[in-house]
Amino acid sequence: MNLAQLGEFGFIERIRQAVRETAESGVRIGIGDDCAVLELPPGELLLTSTDLLIEEVHFRSEWSDWRSLGEKSVAVNVSDIAAMGGRPRHLYLGLAIPSDRPLADLDRFLEGFLAAADEYGALLVGGDTCGSPGPLMIAVTVEGATPADQVIYRSGARPGDGIYVSGVLGDSALALRCLRDGLPPEPELAERHHRPRARVALGRALAELALPSAMIDVSDGLLADLGHLLRASAAGAQLESPRIPLSKSFRKALAADPALMELAMSGGEDYELLFTVSEENQSRLTALSGGVPVTRIGTVTTADRGLRLLGPTGRERPVDARGFNHFGS
Repeated sequence: MNLAQLGEFGFIERIRQAVRETAESGVRIGIGDDCAVLELPPGELLLTSTDLLIEEVHFRSEWSDWRSLGEKSVAVNVSDIAAMGGRPRHLYLGLAIPSDRPLADLDRFLEGFLAAADEYGALLVGGDTCGSPGPLMIAVTVEGATPADQVIYRSGARPGDGIYVSGVLGDSALALRCLRDGLPPEPELAERHHRPRARVALGRALAELALPSAMIDVSDGLLADLGHLLRASAAGAQLESPRIPLSKSFRKALAADPALMELAMSGGEDYELLFTVSEENQSRLTALSGGVPVTRIGTVTTADRGLRLLGPTGRERPVDARGFNHFGS
């Protein structure tokens, strides 16, 4: 059977049957009515974010296996919930599908999507499907929740706060460069590009301990996303390039080409958490659990200082808060 034989409503029913609702999901009505009818725990606020993944812009079929693409579609959206200290609860999936797309590819995509949703504790509750004369387009909306007194915004950083990042940076961008150059990326790099992880547990732990003064996820690149945070906080920053955490695979490539350090700062699609912590709270970071390392990479300064980079020789220079921009050159 192909997609044309199954039809739009048959395909939607195929999705509905694959979703496993639980008593804790807060869903009164999910897929199958005009709207989803949902509940939030008392005293919690609703967090909502949406994202697009477009074939030939965000992914290419020859590079991506369909299950991994389904997982990534969830993770990149859930990462926004993690960045505000929330817990993902509900997902909406929109698909614009070329008529010649094999049904087997879509089944694999849905397997990955629903597996990732289960992993993060979210449930698919609605969406839309339609035909596309061009590329495959994936639109995902995620809803999450957090106690009203635990929401973390971008706007709270103050001079003297330490700047921290989780995990390592640059792996996804380096993998993408390898793919574009027709080279197989190291497995560690490929995994970070095709199957990124949203730092939900870390985000919740930070929020519960009230540690970050501001937080954002690194999707457009370290410099760009730090720039977003600094603008919202009316602050500047000094970054220390020797402190930027890198994987073994990235360091190996960097040894051969020092210019690759640009990717660690501007490449994007890391989906790590970037956050600031006041001096009095920095010692409490050791209370975090979850196995994700966090590294101090700089200090918040006053806005008039702008964004500055301290290099390995101790020389400081101003840098632009640049990263991936869909409408840039």
